[in-house]
Amino acid sequence: MLEAGAKDVYMQDFMKAVKVGMKEVTQIVLPLKKFVERHGKPKRVIEEQCLPSEEMIETARSEVLERVTDIMMDWNHDKVSRDKAISVVRDEALQKLTSKFPEAQSNLLVDAINGIVKDAFRRLVLEKEERMDGRRLTDIRPIFCDVNLLQPLHGSALFQRGQTQVMCTVTFDSPDSALRMRDPVSQLLDGYKEKNFMLHYEFPSYATNEIKHSSQAGRRELGHGNLAERALVPVIPKDFPFTIRLTSEVFESNGSSSMASVCGGTLALLDAGVKLKAPVAGVAMGLVSVPDPENPKQLKDYKILTDILGIEDFLGEMDFKLAGTAKGITALQADIKIPGMPLKVVMETIVQGFLAKTHILKVMSEAMDKARDDPKDNWPVVEKFDVPVHKRSEFIGIGGRNLKRITAETGVTLIPLDNSSFDVFAPNQTALSEAKELMTSILMSTGKEPTLDFGGVYSARIVEIRESGVMVQLYPSMHPTLLPNSQLDQRKVSHPSVLGLEEGQEIQVKYYGRDPVSGAMRLSRKVLQVPPSSIMKNLIQKLE
Repeated sequence: MLEAGAKDVYMQDFMKAVKVGMKEVTQIVLPLKKFVERHGKPKRVIEEQCLPSEEMIETARSEVLERVTDIMMDWNHDKVSRDKAISVVRDEALQKLTSKFPEAQSNLLVDAINGIVKDAFRRLVLEKEERMDGRRLTDIRPIFCDVNLLQPLHGSALFQRGQTQVMCTVTFDSPDSALRMRDPVSQLLDGYKEKNFMLHYEFPSYATNEIKHSSQAGRRELGHGNLAERALVPVIPKDFPFTIRLTSEVFESNGSSSMASVCGGTLALLDAGVKLKAPVAGVAMGLVSVPDPENPKQLKDYKILTDILGIEDFLGEMDFKLAGTAKGITALQADIKIPGMPLKVVMETIVQGFLAKTHILKVMSEAMDKARDDPKDNWPVVEKFDVPVHKRSEFIGIGGRNLKRITAETGVTLIPLDNSSFDVFAPNQTALSEAKELMTSILMSTGKEPTLDFGGVYSARIVEIRESGVMVQLYPSMHPTLLPNSQLDQRKVSHPSVLGLEEGQEIQVKYYGRDPVSGAMRLSRKVLQVPPSSIMKNLIQKLE
């Protein structure tokens, strides 16, 4: 399995990178071979696996080949009926082979039958260049797509290609709900990392006409979801104000549901108003080949299949998924089932897949070619709300009581930005208006303070004596503020009692605004006093 991700790289550059990579890999392989020759140990001898005899294979061929070929060439079959018809042929052939070879192991008889089924498929492609649904090798299945099917959601789209159908939905949430990766590997490689776009791929059992217990996401769901997400991440705008959750639920599957998720996901994001850098589509490519007996590294004959079915993936030799925009490639995954593949075949697959992707994007553009300009009525909104620093603690309340009340009554999420502002995330404009009204009333209830002029001189009453200074109050409606010892007098004092200050005494102070971090008032009594004579004398001497 080979996987790759790219930031919308041009096809020519991608192909050049593959060629350069192949050249460099050769330089790594040669020293490894020499190392093995010098230090390698003899390998264990593994017993050869038992294979069906020639008589078993010929009997299976006479029972299966013609019947299976007729089924594969019957274009009226769909996935379910074709699988059932082939299964019937398999069961009947197994009964006849079992009666003819009663002492043979059942797995050898099954292998003989499966080999003939695969041979029928290979002959159909290599000799007749035909496929089970009547398409040519480069044809794409019929595509149907539509958007805004589930109007209460932020975005939705249905994408169907043949018998593969996915429903994609988009949900926006607050930036605070982004996935925060704190595992040791992420911290080592990228540090503290936030993920504000997530694609969840769901593959229920009914997608393949099965009924079974649905448990947690398995390897398939995780792998396909990661591939589809990797294909879409490069086109998601970096400055999008919300966290995006894209869900792809597979309704029906007959090959390449992950690439259908890419296509449907693009349409759902456009329907939700996400201004993508460019639409993305994906396609799966297949391969049927004949190895060269004289040179195992080369293929004597091969055919590349575009937009493969599930059975073509199963019986074929490659599942090559390619996704990208109209100009470049964003993701790639190659599952190659033969020992090796010539570079020429890889290049042809990329070119053929790129052409197919371009056609799919053209069909998708007929449903929706760009993000909607006007947001839906149910779009969430984010607005900044400023809170004076000195009122922040009262606004939050004891144990965050006021914040919890705002969230419970209006449904908004408050995200602190700094000491003086919050981001208010609301599910709609109505909720935002209600939240702002409630927040304003809470802010007003903390008490309206008189406006003070910067540099103004005010009379302050001492309400408490402390070692570090005195607590003074300018107006009855204002909270007491610390006037430190350093601002009490021109002389250095260690305690306010040295100056004879007492509680209830009125003193004159000068106002210098509020501290930008703590919000505390900055007051000074020292600047209003006449400097001692000794200080004035020294100053006059310096001036002279």
